[in-house]
Amino acid sequence: MTTRESGKAERVAAATRVGGGQGTRPDGASDGAIERPRAPTNAEGVWGSDVVADTLRALDLPYVALNPGASYRGLHDSLVNHLGNARPQMLLCLHEEAAVALAHGYAKVAGRPMGAIVHSNVGLMHATMAIFNAWCDRVPVIVLGATGPVDTVKRRPWIDWIHTARDQGALVRDYTKWDDQPASIEGAVESLLRAHMLATTAPEGPVYVCLDAGLQEAKLDKAPTIPDAKRFTAPKPALPAPELIAEAVLRLHNAERPLIMMGRHSRAFPDWTRRIALAEALGAVVLTDNKLGAAFPTAHPLFGAPATTFPTPPRIELMRQADVVLALDCVDLAGDLTATWQGASVGSYVIQVSVDQQIHRGWSMDYQGLAPVDLRLLAEPDPTVALLLAEVERLGARKRAAWPGRTPPKKIELPRPENERAISVPLLAACLSDALAGRPSCLMRKPLSWAGQLWEVKHPLDLLGDEGGGGIGSGPGMSVGSALALKGSGRLPVSILGDGDFLMGVTALWTGVHYRIPALIVVANNHSYFNDEIHQDRVARARGRPAANRWIGQRMADPEIDIASLARGQGAVAFGPVTEPGALTPTLARAIEQVEAGHLVVVDVRVEPGYDPSTASAMTRAAKA
Repeated sequence: MTTRESGKAERVAAATRVGGGQGTRPDGASDGAIERPRAPTNAEGVWGSDVVADTLRALDLPYVALNPGASYRGLHDSLVNHLGNARPQMLLCLHEEAAVALAHGYAKVAGRPMGAIVHSNVGLMHATMAIFNAWCDRVPVIVLGATGPVDTVKRRPWIDWIHTARDQGALVRDYTKWDDQPASIEGAVESLLRAHMLATTAPEGPVYVCLDAGLQEAKLDKAPTIPDAKRFTAPKPALPAPELIAEAVLRLHNAERPLIMMGRHSRAFPDWTRRIALAEALGAVVLTDNKLGAAFPTAHPLFGAPATTFPTPPRIELMRQADVVLALDCVDLAGDLTATWQGASVGSYVIQVSVDQQIHRGWSMDYQGLAPVDLRLLAEPDPTVALLLAEVERLGARKRAAWPGRTPPKKIELPRPENERAISVPLLAACLSDALAGRPSCLMRKPLSWAGQLWEVKHPLDLLGDEGGGGIGSGPGMSVGSALALKGSGRLPVSILGDGDFLMGVTALWTGVHYRIPALIVVANNHSYFNDEIHQDRVARARGRPAANRWIGQRMADPEIDIASLARGQGAVAFGPVTEPGALTPTLARAIEQVEAGHLVVVDVRVEPGYDPSTASAMTRAAKA
């Protein structure tokens, strides 16, 4: 088994199925997490959509998140009355964007894709932001869509015409790895096998398969044989040539100040330990990315500086001192180097390990700037780390001391409730850590105002990273999906969402409640799209205009939105608003008790805006309207 395969196996082991065999009452009301239909039957024959459903089962997709639509009513029937709503199980969502976000969040933990089904062209339009997020985050999602009958004589008046598109995949082609609209049932089987293989081949990403409604509802004389899906899996990771590994190790071993920049990585614990071992063997300082998940322990002596979204002075200083830089699939290596060297020639020898260039295109600039690199290894980072470590060990190298004269960053002291008059994001982080009281947890999402030093990372599942595409609204859906994959892992799922993000995706909570997916969602509520207040402040000052007007068109007040009531409206347990520092830790403790009892819980925390995560400065007060 390869490094990548073993890593995926470990992540999959953390993902468990919803519920424990509960059923559905005859009146249709759910008395448990799994909605079991009456006994499936094929007495009247086999239909095109039955073959599609069988293929999804052959691919071992555990779930399909969906919002219902007539364009795939045939597939919906097959999932229920042919497969019995199991393997895959349907997860009803109230919006297509939430369905794809849920699948995105699930894959970030499980390391395997699940499906999301969207209705026709209109459902795909709803889902586009979530698909773009998964694309930028390099996360596999199998998106299934449908179109009204391609055959015009089979279309119903009006509705089937406006829900039929000649090239529906064009809506998402620029931010999916592949799309298809098969013209036969046999073609649909091949399309799904190919889609799954491509989605799970590095660099991973979403794919889209559009199923003709007429094809789904066609009665078949005989169902085609479903091929063995194991023969259509992603290829083993490409590995660098031995001479390239030897050259990279020689450079790193001879460096006085080697630096490792951690980018996209697996969450498998063996990969985690190998990354630590490589840094220790080289005496390399390590930097991580606040946009991504946990890649290295933050308390380790070789951890260089707090993870940030953008380059900061401490990180820039370390990069300027480094004589050799090992960049492991970094999201924006060019941006880091540009900020460091400010137009001068890059003074470090740069080794890049990534396959990301294999999906770079012209429509979206998510590929970032073109970085100057001295040695390019077109390979996945974790298998390459294993090879680098083996070569270092072959040379007989032992653990080296860190850079000469380097002082590890000091651990910051977070504020305490008794010393504060208002709640800041750092205080929220401190109180949340107190309330968790050492419980294993997973920080699934965090707000823009979150600084890397607010959360200690000890395990690859301690932190999942951001949404990828830089939009808002995905937080609730991705949180529910990640919490689903964390069921049975022993980790308490936690998300801290901004109020804007929460409000755009609040209906995703209903799915979490309905399917008994416990999680804690804390809303850092500043009544504002505050990131844009800062932008308006800067523009006004640059133009010599009143910066005090920055709040106009940004503040969510008069009336203030009742976050807790919105959460209760979806069936969640809710607390708040919490406005006093002294009430924060006990409220979070009560919320955690509810999560451990199996509930999805929301806590509305009123935070004062103004904390700057890029400098980790003390909280500054926002200008009053």
